[in-house]
Amino acid sequence: MEVAAGLLAAEGPRSLSARRLGKELGTSSTTVYTHFGGMPELVREVMREGFRRLGAELASVSRSDDPVADVVGLILAYRRAAHGAPHLYRVMFGGSEVAGFELTDDDRRIGRRTLAVARDTIQRCTQAGRFRPVEPRILAHQLWCQVHGLVSLELAGYRPADPDDHGDLRHYWRSFAVGAGDTTERAAASVQSALANRIAAE
Repeated sequence: MEVAAGLLAAEGPRSLSARRLGKELGTSSTTVYTHFGGMPELVREVMREGFRRLGAELASVSRSDDPVADVVGLILAYRRAAHGAPHLYRVMFGGSEVAGFELTDDDRRIGRRTLAVARDTIQRCTQAGRFRPVEPRILAHQLWCQVHGLVSLELAGYRPADPDDHGDLRHYWRSFAVGAGDTTERAAASVQSALANRIAAE
């Protein structure tokens, strides 16, 4: 799956074939069919593995008494996961370009499931009076769009791609919290707290 994801990301859909994978792995082309049944099934497993890893990364964020800091912690985890496995990340959102592979409803459910942690954390922000009373799912989607867009620009080289360099990103995250209903001062403090916790964890 790692080799397939790497080929897809580096050379595009045309690079992916059972023969090419067999060559890269030093085995026969029948290996793909033996283990997965075919190329579309392999791509599907690559995509699902990416979401499993992303979900584990998000779930590893510790819950604190500052839910807004926890939201920022999830952003940091998402960005870290994408930069840690850029090949898998690209396949998760671009694998449908591979001939013969189509997303199913189950595939989409697996992807959306990664939103659950963000949705629940945002709900805690609302319950704590930090965010205005809006459906948590809406804010979770808004956050996902923002972070996914940011990461996509970084992986494409349009922004500095160092996941440890937060620079002006802290202002984006503060603005998200303020837009959701938090005060500028409390949002800034939560962003700083989340960054400090990340450094301490390392």
